[in-house]
Amino acid sequence: MTAADAGGQDRAGRRVTTYFERPGPENTSAVVEAALARAAEIGLDDIVVASNTGTTARALLAGLRDGRGGARPARTNLVVVTHHVGFRSPGEDEMDPAVREELVGAGARLLTTTHLFGGVERAVTNQFGGLYPGALVAWTLRLFGEGLKVAVEIAVMALDAGLVPYGRDILAIGGSGRGADTAVVVRPSHAKTFFETRVVEIVCRPLPERRPEGWSGGPAG
Repeated sequence: MTAADAGGQDRAGRRVTTYFERPGPENTSAVVEAALARAAEIGLDDIVVASNTGTTARALLAGLRDGRGGARPARTNLVVVTHHVGFRSPGEDEMDPAVREELVGAGARLLTTTHLFGGVERAVTNQFGGLYPGALVAWTLRLFGEGLKVAVEIAVMALDAGLVPYGRDILAIGGSGRGADTAVVVRPSHAKTFFETRVVEIVCRPLPERRPEGWSGGPAG
């Protein structure tokens, strides 16, 4: 991890982005620390996090409970966005019902719904091939990492579900497969006005993965 300070500003008052050496769930604890510190520092009460099994949501709830980074648990609106049912296999909900109950009991609000950049377009791609607007937006955001794409996507999904307020900055946390490796301050707009969404600040993110030696330009295997 490389950064002047993980709290969001250096001693000169400049905003600082924390960079992790590589993407992945090993960054989850550091993301929670940096995200909660920045949220407390600039007064953000709405946090949206991607969590499919509940592990990342539990880490964030623990950080809130322990007051990490100056967190304000009593004032925090924590929204947990899961994979949609059927993402991995037809009819399958990746989050156990007992975990859902646990998270809700701890004060989180859960959202399980169609993914912003997927939806019926994915069915068209799977059936007939091709790439359509939602996927093009998703791949463009992936230029900054999978976690950033996820963070922007879930922020808009939470807004469309009425779980975060319109027109306000929120903190969104995403990852690359499992865990968390990215946190951003984002001002989401609705899906129908997506291009009014603004990524205000990147709190932390992983550095790009290095290409394997001998890689000649095709997709990494």
